[in-house]
Amino acid sequence: QVQLVDSGGGLVQVGGSLRLSCAASGPTASSSDMGWFRQAPGKEREFVAAISWSGGTTYYADSVKGRFTISRDNAKNTVYLQMTSLKPEDTAVYYCNADSLLARIVDGRADYWGQGTQVTVSS
Repeated sequence: QVQLVDSGGGLVQVGGSLRLSCAASGPTASSSDMGWFRQAPGKEREFVAAISWSGGTTYYADSVKGRFTISRDNAKNTVYLQMTSLKPEDTAVYYCNADSLLARIVDGRADYWGQGTQVTVSS
């Protein structure tokens, strides 16, 4: 099992930056693939980024490529999402997720999810 705690959200102006963190705990935390989804009001949850347990493989949604960077520190069992050049359409609740299969991270079928952290981008 893996327990996830998301943090780092907040209010930022257009063009600003934020870094989200997801602290993982549990017996398989360090060997889990992890990622981020987001859900805006009235919209379905959508994939943002994913990273393999080793950090060697990453995936991004087209909407965030070149602006967001996912990384992890396995010594701290923490995954980060560095968000830059933020836009109003990035406003959403961001959720981290974890699973033993990277494909399940990307398609949203991951077994473990954080509680979410709100990101609001104001214009």
